[in-house]
Amino acid sequence: MDDAVAAPIRYVAVGDSFSEGVGDDGDVPFPGWTGRLASGMAARAGVAVSYANLAIRGRLLAGVLDEQIDVALALDPVPTLMTFCAGGNDMLRPRFDVPTLLDRLAVAADAVAARGVRLALLSPADPTARLPLGRMVNRRGDAWAEALTGFARDRQLPFVDVSRDPHLGRAEFWSEDRLHMNPLGHQRVADLALHAVADGPSPAVPPAAAVAPTGLPEELRYYRDHVAPWVRRRVTGRSSGDGRAASFRDWTPVVPPAALD
Repeated sequence: MDDAVAAPIRYVAVGDSFSEGVGDDGDVPFPGWTGRLASGMAARAGVAVSYANLAIRGRLLAGVLDEQIDVALALDPVPTLMTFCAGGNDMLRPRFDVPTLLDRLAVAADAVAARGVRLALLSPADPTARLPLGRMVNRRGDAWAEALTGFARDRQLPFVDVSRDPHLGRAEFWSEDRLHMNPLGHQRVADLALHAVADGPSPAVPPAAAVAPTGLPEELRYYRDHVAPWVRRRVTGRSSGDGRAASFRDWTPVVPPAALD
């Protein structure tokens, strides 16, 4: 595509650990599904994409809306695309009220639309197949995904239903903590998002990988290394994102592969 006629792409991500890219330790210049999406859009358009990522792990939906939306809209120049994914941490709290969350999202969506920014929504990834209290969280995730489906349809917004993707529940897409996706999972989400927001190709069906079952020593190690610290944070009112700053707070160029040759 000719740079002289290509429309500029300024993409900002807001959200929690999923959009921050936690779990993606792959050898890519911009990790996480958001960074991989930015790279995919640059490759598809043949021009550099301006990329910012304001997501911070541990944030509830209200925190994402209160702390990140105004910052995203204050970027100069204004974004052309914003992806929003939040609610996953809300599902892990005792009280989870979908109508209240939707009301908060509607106010933010109005503010984004008023600035002429295209908003794309994603449902949170569903890690519940191997999590404690997985059934409860899964029911909440389905309710939130269904609400987001209707919200996106009513407002004609791009939507990626990550939580109900027929493949992403498999163990090979998840990191050791079973809560965050690994590089393979982040790439799958990036491919789904590229299809939804940039008319990218439909993602191929990923081949099933053989995953060895975990034994008792591995399960005990998992609870010690991952579940127990999470419980301690809940008891003490701390968050994994306390004191953390966004990874890409200002516009950062993501160049297409040809520009690297």
